[in-house]
Amino acid sequence: MSEPMISVVIPAYNHERFVGYAVESVLNQTFQDFELIVVNDGSTDGTEAVVQSYQDRRIRYYYQENQDAYNTINRGISLARGSYIAILNSDDIYEKDRLERLYDHCRKHDTLCLFTDVVPIDDHNRPFTDPRFGWNIWHADNREFYFSCNDLYTAFLHGNFMVTTSNLFMSREAAHEVGPFSSLRYLHDYDFIFRMIARFKDRVAYLHDRKLLFYRIHGGNTLGEAAITGREQDMALIEKYMLAAVPPEYREYVMTGSRRLVKLEQELNLVRLQMKAPEPQGVRPAAKHLARALKIWFGKIGKSSSPSR
Repeated sequence: MSEPMISVVIPAYNHERFVGYAVESVLNQTFQDFELIVVNDGSTDGTEAVVQSYQDRRIRYYYQENQDAYNTINRGISLARGSYIAILNSDDIYEKDRLERLYDHCRKHDTLCLFTDVVPIDDHNRPFTDPRFGWNIWHADNREFYFSCNDLYTAFLHGNFMVTTSNLFMSREAAHEVGPFSSLRYLHDYDFIFRMIARFKDRVAYLHDRKLLFYRIHGGNTLGEAAITGREQDMALIEKYMLAAVPPEYREYVMTGSRRLVKLEQELNLVRLQMKAPEPQGVRPAAKHLARALKIWFGKIGKSSSPSR
């Protein structure tokens, strides 16, 4: 086979029920100059049988002992031969013209990394259309913040509106320059897009008017240890990339002040609870208070002279 224009990487793990939809959504693309690299990360169900049931010379299948998603994606990228790399998790689905639209945009606008809006779907491929659905509220808030600031880096500090690794489309050159996905079990996509924007800010784009990915939200998901670990990783990432955007002489101020604001919000919630006053639900009120306070605080710093060393 000659080298394809696009390499699609599917990291697959125990998605016997869904992986067929993912594979077919690639095979049925309007853009056909691709290879499909499926890396089975030690699945214990029928994932392998489903993938190998497709007889298409563009499919390259690999099996490995379980190594977690970020290692699986990194292996798939290392095997890619295309000029562009796309990722698709084994339970998500591409819109039929996704590759064509993203490839054309990159070529016309000299873009190195691109992502679109998404459609959330359930286990039966039905879209979640109710605007009151929790995920839709979260995503709409992140999108609105992006439109208000019109800056990708700032907007990602507010929330991960790329949503998933399945949404990444990038040049192989850019992927290699940014480096492998980090060893974060839940937020490797979030860390990766921060690094991509930091390296190629003016060549990363968000097609906010195109819903070219179906992102699966499983009905069986429940709160557990993952919810705690994910949020701990989220906090660490936000601190890391917030400080990276601040001049070194101000970083200690920002870190100390932001941590104090979070602690104050926790104390306020405890006081409200003790007084039996109505308490705001969720983390968004705290985030809004923090964002507002930081905005005021940064404004004061900008007006003041630099501190003596």
